Amino acid sequence: MPLRILLLLAGVALTGALSLAAPGNAEAQGNLVLICGNVEDWCREMVTAFEKRTGIKVAMTRKSSGEIYAQLKAEAANPKNDIWWGGTGDPHLQAAGEGLTQEAKPADPSQLHPWALRQWKDGKERTIGVFAGAMGFGFNTKLLAEKKLPEPKCWADLADPKYKDEVQVADPNSAGTAYNFLATVVQIMGEDKAFEYLKKLHKNVNQYTKSGAAPAKALSLGETAVGINFQHDLVPFVVQGAPMKVVSPCEGTGYEVGSMSIVKGAKNPREAKAWYDWALTAEAQEIGPRTKTSFQVPANKNAKPLAEAPDFSKIKFIDYDFAKYGSSEVRKRLLTRWDTEVKNQPK
Repeated sequence: MPLRILLLLAGVALTGALSLAAPGNAEAQGNLVLICGNVEDWCREMVTAFEKRTGIKVAMTRKSSGEIYAQLKAEAANPKNDIWWGGTGDPHLQAAGEGLTQEAKPADPSQLHPWALRQWKDGKERTIGVFAGAMGFGFNTKLLAEKKLPEPKCWADLADPKYKDEVQVADPNSAGTAYNFLATVVQIMGEDKAFEYLKKLHKNVNQYTKSGAAPAKALSLGETAVGINFQHDLVPFVVQGAPMKVVSPCEGTGYEVGSMSIVKGAKNPREAKAWYDWALTAEAQEIGPRTKTSFQVPANKNAKPLAEAPDFSKIKFIDYDFAKYGSSEVRKRLLTRWDTEVKNQPK
């Protein structure tokens, strides 16, 4: 995706009070089984609003994106979920490529940013973008001062031996956040050089967490000096007053298009489509920002992001190849190589 499209995220003028009409009404009946890849508070706020808006009862489970993809694959013959909302777009594209999700059309494509529709087209209409967020890292200013460590500015800095046992990042097998980081450094450095970098970084990692957002919380609590995260997962703790700084790496960085997909063979297809249409409205897309649980850029042009959200116009983005790094073949190969050459190696 060209950078000029990304910069539209920060500079789009919000026009009027346009919003799509949400499907259904208070008298609607039905049930929906939702699996959510975003932070749990945001997931629950969405569920509460949707139930109130439509009368449809929702059973929600929250998991990391990699876990969700693995679950959908394991349950392909007998799906337990109806819709997958949120989480990084790479595993959504992989699920789409493997036929685990089904085609769906947005009610009004004109309301959506080009990057959201690009995800829809790349996924052969089986997934669609719902928000965008920049990859980066944060550091705890208090801990670095106590340990007399310099403030890192680049991806390369994090592999410096002086940060031994000071870095936390998720496992890319379970967390879409960490896979996005893996794919980002591969695209910046080239695959072989990226894996040399990751081997060095491995010596500095104190924990590979299951959840992609976990390093941000650990960072805020002073449990790690550096955390690799999407920037929007770091910002809430800064807003709450944690001694943290958020970094857009000097070499450039990747980004995610958080996505949504209806599960193929969903047992409640009408209710799944109702969520799909509603979740793309400005009304639904402002729930996260309003509750201070979402600092991403919404897919709907008329939904306002929070003022504290990362300013995309000031971030050096790479031309992240979602189609390639969201493919099953490339993802499987990179994860296998990471397990063998990085995670399973001694420190």
